[in-house]
Amino acid sequence: MSDIVEKTADGVTYLERPGHRDAMVFLHGIGSNASSFQHLLSHLPGDVRAIAWNAPGYGGSRHLSAHWPLASDYADALYGFLNAVGIRSATLVGHSLGTLIAGAFAEAYPNRVERLILASCACGYGVDQGASLPKAVAGRIEELDLLGADTFAARRAPRLVFEPLLHPDVVAQVQNAMSRVDRAGYAQAVRMLASGDLPASLRNTRVDVGFIIGINDRVTPEQQTLSAAQAWSASTGRSPEIHRINHAGHAIYQQKPTEFVQALLALHQCDRQDRTNNDTTAKGGKK
Repeated sequence: MSDIVEKTADGVTYLERPGHRDAMVFLHGIGSNASSFQHLLSHLPGDVRAIAWNAPGYGGSRHLSAHWPLASDYADALYGFLNAVGIRSATLVGHSLGTLIAGAFAEAYPNRVERLILASCACGYGVDQGASLPKAVAGRIEELDLLGADTFAARRAPRLVFEPLLHPDVVAQVQNAMSRVDRAGYAQAVRMLASGDLPASLRNTRVDVGFIIGINDRVTPEQQTLSAAQAWSASTGRSPEIHRINHAGHAIYQQKPTEFVQALLALHQCDRQDRTNNDTTAKGGKK
């Protein structure tokens, strides 16, 4: 199995597990970073090129210039990053806030996406850029400022894990990543969350999408992912594949890495089969 290495490209820090085919790029959530995917990357087939980025303002990645960036600004940063690491097309795997970035990227750069796989969808609040932040969103920044990163993480991390008292190791992983948030980068991400609109992005793309849900997720409940799935379905006339993982909270890929990878590979294989069938049909091989 290839080693996971830390690298920097185009102002973005990231983890890479080298492979010679089928790039998968992992986009973390608002209180996390690339390191949260480290254990997951080791579960992937050895020939997959797997990359987990630190979003702008996270893990030493360069901040975006805008005080209130949009999901499209993060998508543009991802576009520059993929160019820098030589990835022409990839499967994007977004988790929570990362689903907003993945959706915006697919909307703006559909030819650069093999497939979207969206887990624990954050649909956003759809407020206008520069407007008052919704109370729940503004409270994130206020709480971080009041408590400091360590206490902030200690209080929030257990909510992301199903039955946290029985899984202290998973809580510790979540807490460790959350305690390392950069205040400026986190505040930018919070504002993006406020203005984000994942269903709108999915209505504007024809890229194939699959979804993964943690049945016991209290942060982004199942209905949020179903709303995103319904938006894509209404636009394309197709029903997306949806995988549900039991006994999994919001930190789904950390709590259930084996099951998460199984869902990833099933969705990825489904997409490859669909494309093979479409190619065969175009050549007259199927009636």
